[in-house]
Amino acid sequence: MYKNSKDTQIKLFVLLLLISSFSTLFACELSIKVNKRYLNMPVSQQLTSKRMTLDLNGTQIAGFNIRLTADDPEYWVFYDLADYQGKTLNISYDGDAKALNKIYQADTFVGQESVYMENNRPQFHFSTQRGWINDPNGLVYYEGEYHLFYQFNPYDKDWGNLNWGHAVSKDLLYWEQLPIALHADTLGEIYSGSAVIDYDNTSGFGTKGNPAMVAIYTVQCRDGQIQCIASSLDKGRTWKKYEKNPVINTRMNRGSWDNRDPKVFWYKPGKYWVMALHEKDGPSIYTSNNLKDWTYQSHTTGFWECPELFELAVDGNKNKTKWVMQGASGTYMIGLFDGKKFTPETGKHYYATGYLYAPQTYNNIPENDGRRIQTSWASIKHQGMPFAGMMLLPVELRLQTTKDGIRMLSQPIKETEKLLTPLLQEKSLTMEQANEKLKALQSLDRLCIKTTIKLSQPTNAGLELCGQKILDYDMNFNKVNGTFYSPQDMTSLELSADIYIDKTSIEVFIDGGLYSYIIERKEENNKNNFQFWGLQNIEIRNLDVYSVKSIW
Repeated sequence: MYKNSKDTQIKLFVLLLLISSFSTLFACELSIKVNKRYLNMPVSQQLTSKRMTLDLNGTQIAGFNIRLTADDPEYWVFYDLADYQGKTLNISYDGDAKALNKIYQADTFVGQESVYMENNRPQFHFSTQRGWINDPNGLVYYEGEYHLFYQFNPYDKDWGNLNWGHAVSKDLLYWEQLPIALHADTLGEIYSGSAVIDYDNTSGFGTKGNPAMVAIYTVQCRDGQIQCIASSLDKGRTWKKYEKNPVINTRMNRGSWDNRDPKVFWYKPGKYWVMALHEKDGPSIYTSNNLKDWTYQSHTTGFWECPELFELAVDGNKNKTKWVMQGASGTYMIGLFDGKKFTPETGKHYYATGYLYAPQTYNNIPENDGRRIQTSWASIKHQGMPFAGMMLLPVELRLQTTKDGIRMLSQPIKETEKLLTPLLQEKSLTMEQANEKLKALQSLDRLCIKTTIKLSQPTNAGLELCGQKILDYDMNFNKVNGTFYSPQDMTSLELSADIYIDKTSIEVFIDGGLYSYIIERKEENNKNNFQFWGLQNIEIRNLDVYSVKSIW
């Protein structure tokens, strides 16, 4: 009898342990009365993501994967509770209950006192407070504001949990971060897309005197990708998704699930909307009168995701224009566009290499401005930081006639000059003299260097930073930092470079933007912070150095 009773106790104990283990493995819950601004959550990249859901009165307000940790976190992420004050929030988590119990409410998020002052935080490139950022989305100008939407995972430094983050700026330099614009929903996660201002109210989403801002975006479904729309009547602060989404559903139209990244613009000659949509092997062209009903028109092969299509003046002549079709890597073709079909007139070219991806240009730039302004994503990690990725400097795109034909150039927008404070302006220096001048700048970590070098022989020369060759010109093999580049005058031994050095990145624009490249900043040694070098002596024709203000 005693033995059986003891066996029963043991079995009950084991059963309770199993129940506890299953509860920890499969789900644990927590209810809190919301009385603070932020829900702070500890994260470790070493753990596997588990599902967390937040609901109010049985209605889910958020669901995402998170690497919640019960041990010392690598960093903290947060959820903004501003809209739920005084309410009871129910949290369900498919991971460790001990980790769930480490989250807490506060009126600040962890690290808020030092945000944008961290050691490896970009200082004149846009980055998010926490989490992962990738493709710029929905670039549009409206009533004095440039809108930057972007692929955003607020809860991890890796890709996933995709929403549209949102920031606005009056000058493309200083940014105000706003709440998430488009959240994942029952259809799926929110992928890349674009935004327009529907001045003629073709969609019917606007009101008298208040045109709608309309976002056109991809949703990742279980069995493919579909195109949806949403509208805003308060300058992108709040959004209403179209109740009849999707507006395009071509998931297996070309034998591929890859149908995404709609770039939409108003085609003035035809008075209708045009969409360039990536489908399997290149952009398809669709047209619409109302942003809801779309008609397939044509297809161009040879590009992978994030298509762009826009018109540019050649050599600044508005009476002579060409169309540019571009893909995610920044490669492009020049040609003609009749409103329904793009006809290439050149092969593919590149204007930039390195950490540049998913470039998108702004819609609705005022006609009296006339620029084609582009922003791109750089997948730089920022060692030891609670965020990953950043946006590159906004650039102006132009078409210029070169010795090789019409080519596209990119240069930082003129507004960037407001960030620059002159430190050094010299001309006609020897390499030794230039290096002596640079010694005074060894301690600075945000600089713009504009220089022209003249080789004495067609061999390697350039500029290095802590042992990293940030400019390496090999005239013999026609290469700049390993990439083929042919200057306009091949008999000249000169090369000019505008170099923007931030905490974790370096952007270099060669010969006025004929070619540019983006590299990660790496300190290979601590000797000779800046110095010109060459296999033969070189002349520094000009050396202009500027400090760069922080945009934060």
